[in-house]
This record gives sequence, structure tokens and C-alpha cells, in this order.
Amino acid sequence: MVEWATDLIAAGGLVGVFLLMVAENLFPPMPSEAIMPLAGFAAAQGKMPILGVVLAGIAGSVTGNAVWFELARAYGTARTRAILKRHGRWIGLTEGKVAQAEATMRRNGPFAVFIARCMPGVRTAVSIPAGLVELPRRVFYLWTALGTSIWTGGLALAGYLLGEQFHKVEHWAGPVGLAVTAVVLSLIAWKVWRGGRRA
Repeated sequence: MVEWATDLIAAGGLVGVFLLMVAENLFPPMPSEAIMPLAGFAAAQGKMPILGVVLAGIAGSVTGNAVWFELARAYGTARTRAILKRHGRWIGLTEGKVAQAEATMRRNGPFAVFIARCMPGVRTAVSIPAGLVELPRRVFYLWTALGTSIWTGGLALAGYLLGEQFHKVEHWAGPVGLAVTAVVLSLIAWKVWRGGRRA
């Protein structure tokens, strides 16, 4: 898979980086932790500009996320609730639980979308609930772009600076993502605990 990505980046340049990042967010053939450092390394070798690599990566990631967001948004909350009303008990989901999740996403949507872009396993998945609750497009795309810029740009720059050691980025990215997840979960737990004490 890495060899295929290397060939695509070498042949397609910035367009190849864009297409790989679109694919990574649609049906992940390989993670961004492998794509962007490799593209950054290619930039370090003078094959393409590092700024172009970062922008192509961001554009590809946002485009891939947009597909899931717009599909979920077109499907909508009403249809989801109708399905859960008929079949929710078989999968352990009720309309009440979905309403709670919807309220949480509406309340914390921008932060959730932003922070999820740096968390393993949910970077793309967050686009679906955001679409289902019909998060305003300007909110979704703004915070997706900001979170993606930090994650994707950081991976590309790491690959650029590490040169031939770019493959190490993939090993570091997992722990960094897990650390972000741990911090976020701790903040949520603290917020819930404080709310409970006040109540």
C-alpha cells in the first residue's frame, strides 16, 4: 500500500496527495499518518513545494469529510428517528438517546468537530453525526478545516523535517492522538463531575 501511495504521489504530485487524502476519508486505504509524512518527505527532496503539500492534504481531507457530512445531512434527523422508532430496540438505540446525542452535538458541535480531527478512529466518523443533526455548514466546514490544518499540516511538516526518517511519524502519531483523546475525555469527565456537584 505504501509503495502504491509513493507511486501515486510521484506520478500525480499535489493532485496525488489530494486524491489520497480524499480516499483516506472515504474508505481508508491507508491513514493520513502514512500519506502526509511521505508527501512531506517528497517535498523535502524538492519534488513539490511543502506549502502545496499541506494545502492539497487539507483540501483532500475536507473534501472526503464533506461527502459523509452531506450524505448524512441529506438523510436527516427525521428519517433516522423514524428508523429507530421501528428498529431501535434491536440495536439498543432509542429516540431518547439519539435526542441526547443530538443535543450534545448541537451544543458542542464546533469543539467536537475540531478536536475529532486529531483523534484516531473518529476523524472521519464525526462527520456523520454532525450531518445527521444538521450542524450548520459554515460551522462544520470552518472547524473541520481548522482541525485538519493542524493535524495534516503537522504530519506533512514532520515528514519534511525528518527526511528519510519520515516513517517514524506514523509510529508517533498514534500515541499523540491517544494523548489528545485522553485529555478530551478527562475534560469531559471533569465537566460532568462539576455539573453533578452543582446539581
